[in-house]
Amino acid sequence: MTKIFVAGHKGMVGSAILRKLEARNAAGEDIELITRDRNQLDLINQAAVADFMLEERPDVIILAAARVGGIYANNTYPADFIYDNLMMQANTIQQGFEAGVRRLLFLGSSCIYPKGIPQPMREDSLLTGVLEPTNEPYAIAKIAGIKLCESYNRQHGTDFRSVMPTNLYGPGDNFHPENSHVLPALIRRFHEAKEASFDEVVIWGTGSPRREFLHVDDMAEASLFVLDLPRETYEANTQKMLSHINVGCGKDVSILELAHLVAKVTGFTGEIKTDPSKPDGTKQKLMDVGRLSKMGWGAQIELDQGVEGTYRWFLDNHADLRG
Repeated sequence: MTKIFVAGHKGMVGSAILRKLEARNAAGEDIELITRDRNQLDLINQAAVADFMLEERPDVIILAAARVGGIYANNTYPADFIYDNLMMQANTIQQGFEAGVRRLLFLGSSCIYPKGIPQPMREDSLLTGVLEPTNEPYAIAKIAGIKLCESYNRQHGTDFRSVMPTNLYGPGDNFHPENSHVLPALIRRFHEAKEASFDEVVIWGTGSPRREFLHVDDMAEASLFVLDLPRETYEANTQKMLSHINVGCGKDVSILELAHLVAKVTGFTGEIKTDPSKPDGTKQKLMDVGRLSKMGWGAQIELDQGVEGTYRWFLDNHADLRG
């Protein structure tokens, strides 16, 4: 039996990974899934994490727990974003190591890469330039997580791996009107505009920045694909000082194109306007997924299909969503 602790199992990515692992159990794999919500285990509390790890002694940790948010949230709560994420990562990795964890998968973010670098962004672009100011604290925390995994591998011979997803969306996303990422924010805004029979919807910025979007179910599959790779295969496709792997679909769209897609899916027929007085953020964020593709994995869910499914989930759950 393999004991797997999914940290952050109630988040969008963690819950998708948990569903995949539960399906494996149903198919006959011998997995003991360990989960704790925030009220049961505060990952920022080092002593609590140490006690939990020594009691449960998981074989594998999937570190999907994080404090996340869009441009507004990152700008408003920078101290919370860097402190909470640094502490969650450091406590989980160190205390997991102390308890004898065999394998660990750390989930990062594409915001680790400097602004203005050549597109698509390659793994070796890390630490080659200045970060985007709007989410720098969060990015620094995620870079620290990568380097924690690399450093434990170098010093202790552990098998700690890192995957860097592009912008994720799907069931379980955060649809808060201020603290959400761009795609769920647009879904909610266009849905409410349609319900209220508004003539127009205004989106932040010029609409010209380009973003890549990966469905969370694809991310869950990719995460387990990387986790399952034989160690020699993983290490043959990475380097000791560059051990993370990009995860994306390899295609991007402009924010304005995305808005038109969401309008079509939600049934909004009014005008779409841009607000150039609001920040655009990075002009383009597209991942180079050649390394993962070479290993044999590729995304399966197209953006229009994924947005339609996400909107259906929103309609089924929006009455219970916060905000």
